[in-house]
Amino acid sequence: MFRYWKVCSSCCFRARGFCTTVAIQFGTQYPKWPLQASDLQALLQKCAINKAIREGKVLHGLVFRAGLQVDTLMSNIIINMYSKCCVIRSARQVFDRMPRRSLVSWNTIIGAHTQQGEGEEALHLFMQMHRVQTPPSEFTLSSILCACAAKSAVCESKQLHAFALKIAYDSNVYVGTALLDVYAKCELIKDACCIFDCMPERSAVTWSSMVSGYVQNNLHEEALMLFHRAQKVGLQQTQFTLSSAVSACASLSALIEGNQIHAVLLRTGFCLNVFVSASLIDMYAKCGSIEDAYLVFSVVKERNIVLWNAMMSGFSRHACSMEVMILFEKLQQTGMVPNEITYISVLSACSHTGLVEMGQRYFDLMVGDPNVCPNVQHYSCMVDLLGRAGKINEAHHLIEKMPFDATVSMWGSLLSSCKIHGNLELAKVASKYLFHMEPENGGNHVLLSNIYAAKKMWEEVALSRKFLKDSGVRKEKGKSWIEVKHQVHAFVVGEGQHPRIADIYIKLENLAEEMKKHDYKADVEHDLHDVEDDQKEELLRHHSEKLALAFGLISLPSGAPIRIKKNLRICGDCHFFIKLASKITARSIIVRDTNRFHHFRDGSCSCGDFW
Repeated sequence: MFRYWKVCSSCCFRARGFCTTVAIQFGTQYPKWPLQASDLQALLQKCAINKAIREGKVLHGLVFRAGLQVDTLMSNIIINMYSKCCVIRSARQVFDRMPRRSLVSWNTIIGAHTQQGEGEEALHLFMQMHRVQTPPSEFTLSSILCACAAKSAVCESKQLHAFALKIAYDSNVYVGTALLDVYAKCELIKDACCIFDCMPERSAVTWSSMVSGYVQNNLHEEALMLFHRAQKVGLQQTQFTLSSAVSACASLSALIEGNQIHAVLLRTGFCLNVFVSASLIDMYAKCGSIEDAYLVFSVVKERNIVLWNAMMSGFSRHACSMEVMILFEKLQQTGMVPNEITYISVLSACSHTGLVEMGQRYFDLMVGDPNVCPNVQHYSCMVDLLGRAGKINEAHHLIEKMPFDATVSMWGSLLSSCKIHGNLELAKVASKYLFHMEPENGGNHVLLSNIYAAKKMWEEVALSRKFLKDSGVRKEKGKSWIEVKHQVHAFVVGEGQHPRIADIYIKLENLAEEMKKHDYKADVEHDLHDVEDDQKEELLRHHSEKLALAFGLISLPSGAPIRIKKNLRICGDCHFFIKLASKITARSIIVRDTNRFHHFRDGSCSCGDFW
């Protein structure tokens, strides 16, 4: 290794001045003179930490002038500097010109390609490394497995797993964690669990990766159970583990659990992180507590676009269209640039409240925004907005002229709008596409059958239902959930298995009697069976959301809000029933169906009867 500079005195003077400036800029010690290789290495490492590419390039030039580039350690530091500054091409050039390549060199360049999302090149380098018989380390394997995870390379991951077994690296905590992560991301969650259970040593990252893996595979209850296991063994929680647990609570609408994790985040200080705060906002919004979501949003001082979008999406889901539009204006006033997700929130908010003109205004604004590329979700929002407002022909015209192929959700939205507004002609068009695109979804056949039933076309109803029966296609059964004392209770229409079902039915009968004083009569038009009205009333009386409501009334303390989750769209009769129940019982009732949240208070609903 060359220890001192071998350049002319004038160049030496300029180099000394530059290096001193860099040292002052990054708060390191002044380099000694004559300048040593260790001084340059220290300055290059500071450039890597501060992502100072301009200064790093100049220092690289000084290294080259001094002939120090042949030193392996120096080259590794330069490769790392370029990698941290995301200049992968320059890092690769330094690597390719190295006369001797150490294991650290291979690990650094493979890690650089992985971090830049260039998994193919990382795999190519790993194979090249294997050909020249450079033994990999646990860091090499974990890095290349991360590359496989990013590209969901199942075959390559299994080969690497076999290779890890062969060289006895499978028990290494870094390799094991990378393996379970890649299997989870490739939707092989059983393999991920097997690796996790067999690991002799687990780090905080291991636990975090497994909890996150469960969430990614929609196994939210398993994610929370593993999170509790981590707490019992006294594992120090990371912001990533807690964030994944919050996401699981959001999907399960587990508000009490979410509150407890929020308390842990407050104690650890992780809630100051904008991404953790965004997860909390999303959790509270999905659990029906939009007030708590806004409270989290309001205390964060430095907000990024992810945080703004999380809050706007939450307001949109709760049909708070005015709040969404106010936030949109505030976002622009702060100098933040709205992105594709921002526009989805405002368009969805307009759709949920029937604001056609405002929705069209935001859509036109987005089309003219050079920073945003309109996608199929934006058009889907507009189709939904127009259809719900009764402009079904305009919605169909937009589908025909848009620069994308129509999705299942678009045709489904159009079919639902046809049911609401009784447009049989376009209902047939939409259902034709839906039957072809998702033949296993029996709900589309039922929806078309209901449109026929609403028009008293009983022969067509019979044919539709016969086809549904003969084809074996199933309609998803309506379910409702309610959480009471840390336990989730599920109900289906005509429920008879719940231990308190007798008390539930008595409560429903008492409610119905009380409602008669307020001129309540079951809206039998929402039951589209070809039977007498009294039979229709009996079928409507025991819908799953009504059973969940009754159980909440007899189980929760007086005055406590009742939160219900439903897997299908709430029917018109249940909507009216719960509105009246909120007035009679003086309760706040929040129902989350597939479309949005309904906040029932004092006999009215936040959706304004538009859903």
